[in-house]
Amino acid sequence: MPDVVPAAARAHTEDLGAFVSASPSSYHAAREVARRAEDAGFVRLDETAAWDVVPGGRYVVVRDGSAIAVTVPPTAGATTPFTILGTHTDSTGFKLKPRPTTGRDGWVQAGVEVYGGPLLNSWLDREVELAGRLVTADGAEHLVRTGPIARIPQLAIHLDRSANEGLTLDKQRHTQPVVGLGDVSQSDVLAELAAAAGDGVDAADVLGYDVVLAETQPPRAFGIGEALWASPRLDNQLSTHAAIAALLAVASEDLAGIGVVAAFDHEEIGSGSRSGAAGPFLEDVLRRVSVGLGASEDERARAFAASLCVSSDVGHAVHPNYPERHDPANHPHAGAGPILKINANQRYATDAHGAARWQAACAAAGVPSQEFVSNNTVPCGSTTGPITATRLGIRVVDVGAAILSMHSARELTAVVDPWYLSRAMQAVLAG
Repeated sequence: MPDVVPAAARAHTEDLGAFVSASPSSYHAAREVARRAEDAGFVRLDETAAWDVVPGGRYVVVRDGSAIAVTVPPTAGATTPFTILGTHTDSTGFKLKPRPTTGRDGWVQAGVEVYGGPLLNSWLDREVELAGRLVTADGAEHLVRTGPIARIPQLAIHLDRSANEGLTLDKQRHTQPVVGLGDVSQSDVLAELAAAAGDGVDAADVLGYDVVLAETQPPRAFGIGEALWASPRLDNQLSTHAAIAALLAVASEDLAGIGVVAAFDHEEIGSGSRSGAAGPFLEDVLRRVSVGLGASEDERARAFAASLCVSSDVGHAVHPNYPERHDPANHPHAGAGPILKINANQRYATDAHGAARWQAACAAAGVPSQEFVSNNTVPCGSTTGPITATRLGIRVVDVGAAILSMHSARELTAVVDPWYLSRAMQAVLAG
């Protein structure tokens, strides 16, 4: 890690903080990707309308909590390959249940369901918000965030003297947040959401919702030399921000292929949805772009065969208090550049050709790089990478930034690493 954090790295990560703060849910994150793209001149496409895709065009599409941005070089043709930066927009935590107003003993609570695999204890004693989307009777979708409204209170140590010997949380009984005081029958969590949505939304008109709990403490630099960065939702808004920043930074005429950012929802629960990586969203967009460029089925297959997807998700930095949980020979360090993820069982999709492409990109960008492989006794997770490789037959390399406290309500990285990652992505896009 450099002795002094470069100003460009600090500016990049401060902008990451702005992205995270604007994105308390996957739906907000997808729309923040679209907003940034549209501000840079991208055309917003409607999936229900005809598309007019032309060389030199820049486009962005939103499907639920996912967004795909595309830059077509001016010289693109039917067999021009795609260079895809794949990420995800969702984070582990809690999702609001039906009949969300609950409580007892003078406390009003919100009924929530565990989403993915969060570190449950990290959510205790934090002021969190409700955020997501409401759908009203007219079919309109309304993004909503309440600001700090809820807290999952921890049991005092006086009532559980063994808490420090081993805290065990029941996912149903111990994770329901308090949101207020009084008679539950006189309270309505959905009404609070409707009021926060504005636009005259009435709770009686809300027929559907996808709402999560979201950490509200702002991201910040801290530590010696302010070299450390703490933030909610680094997994995986760090990669999503790095990817859209990279695509916007490379001029269309400098792209080696058709540049794509594919930010998927539902990765934390397996990606199996219409807007997840296991769904058809990316294939739908790539095929429609190919059609716009006049590609036949054979030409599209040739373009896919020459394409590359960089699947970027955060990875594990070596934990100084638990070094034995990591591979003894491969110790990714925070501040030492992006990690190349490798797994013999294809939980990561990296192969020799993909690894070579990534290492060459890091070298071209002047960015340090390092490898991650799991300890044989500690199986790794997975990413959208193997799913994209399986669905489309496109070569995939899995990479990311090293963090601590993965799946915590608040995660930790080095200030330089998001910047390093985005620079390497720029090099990939430029070939």
